[in-house]
Amino acid sequence: MVITLFLDVLSTNWYIILLFFIVAVLYSSVGFGGGSSYLAVLALTGLLFTQIRATALLCNVMVVTGNVLLYLQQKQYNWKKVIPLTLFSIPLAFLGGYLRISQTFFFILLGFTLLFAAITMWISNKVVTDSNNTNDLNLAKNAGYGGVIGFISGMVGIGGGIFLAPLLHLTNWDTPKKIAATASFFILVNSISGLVGQYTNPEFSIDWKLTSILLITVFIGGQIGSRMSNQFFTPTQLKKATAILIAFVSIRILWKYLLV
Repeated sequence: MVITLFLDVLSTNWYIILLFFIVAVLYSSVGFGGGSSYLAVLALTGLLFTQIRATALLCNVMVVTGNVLLYLQQKQYNWKKVIPLTLFSIPLAFLGGYLRISQTFFFILLGFTLLFAAITMWISNKVVTDSNNTNDLNLAKNAGYGGVIGFISGMVGIGGGIFLAPLLHLTNWDTPKKIAATASFFILVNSISGLVGQYTNPEFSIDWKLTSILLITVFIGGQIGSRMSNQFFTPTQLKKATAILIAFVSIRILWKYLLV
């Protein structure tokens, strides 16, 4: 009975599962969870929006948990800089989830912001490869960055790495590998915070038959992507790959909310 149910879900949603695997591989290779793309893919399923957001956040958690564990083993975290970023983002991500704003206006603004960040990252030839040359931001700035991004992420329903990584690259916050590691940890704590906020909502619901398969899929994809990052990507390639992914997300958003 269980096998039959599994095969039925697999045959009905095979294209969704395949897309989730590809997204997990690509995004985890640059330290992201892929939440924004999961939301877009899940829109093809006909699920309720509340289910889509919850499923995307769960997949975020599954992908970046593996990344965080791998980066911990490699000692890629500077906790004096990481903790202020995440400490204030958690409650503000929870708070942001409760606010209602114009979806169209917000996504148009988001699309232009991400596109600008992607172009700036792509044309910039400066890549920090030595931690001694990084910008040692003070506690207030780290906390401010994390709080603002956490708040915005809570409103959108993603982990926030797509916001955080461009900012950290543009400010020479640390090396590309450490930025990828920090983005993974940031996504993890904010996705969990967002899930808790959604769970407290009486309208919370989720399709566990499909979600369980997607969680397994993105876990495998995330493990492959994170290892690709550390074995095959140079710092410059990592930065360029991040810019490409951010540009892709921004163009998709603008196409949906501005050009169509």
